Amino acid sequence: MDSELKIGEPAPDFEATTDSGEQVKLSDYRGKRVVLYFYPKDDTPGCTKQACGFRDNYAAIEEQNAVVLGVSADGQQSHQKFKSKYDLPFTLIMDEDHAIAEKYGVWGDKSNYGRIYKGVIRSHFVIDEEGIIVDTQVKVSPANSVEYALKSLGAG
Repeated sequence: MDSELKIGEPAPDFEATTDSGEQVKLSDYRGKRVVLYFYPKDDTPGCTKQACGFRDNYAAIEEQNAVVLGVSADGQQSHQKFKSKYDLPFTLIMDEDHAIAEKYGVWGDKSNYGRIYKGVIRSHFVIDEEGIIVDTQVKVSPANSVEYALKSLGAG
C-alpha cells in the first residue's frame, strides 16, 4: 500500500466513469468541496448504511458548498441498481481496476473469517475548493464516516 495521504497535500486527480456512464475528473469539482468516499461493495449492509447516511445528510452537505462522490470497484450496472434502490442523490464512480483506491492508499489487505484478500478499505477524504485534502479517515466505520465528514465540512 502507498504511503497514506496527509492533510494539506493535493488530492490525487483521477478520471473515471460514473454510474451514468459519464467521464468525470476530480479536478472538474474545483470551486466546490468534495467528500470522496471509498466503500467495498454496492448493496451490502455497511456500505448501504454509509451511503444512506450521506443521502440523509445531503442537503446539509450541499449547504457547505460540497458534493459527495462514492467510489467502489463495482461496475456501472451495479452502481445504477444501488443508486436507484436507495435513491442516492450523489455520483457513484467505477474503480474496477482499483487504480483510484490505490492512488489514495485505500486498496489493501482485508480479512474475512481468517481469509486474507485485497479490497477497498472503507475510508473518506474531504477535499477543499482548491483540491487540497483537509480530512482523511481510513478504516472508518459506516456511521462515523458520515459524522466525521459533516464535522469536517462544518455541518455536523
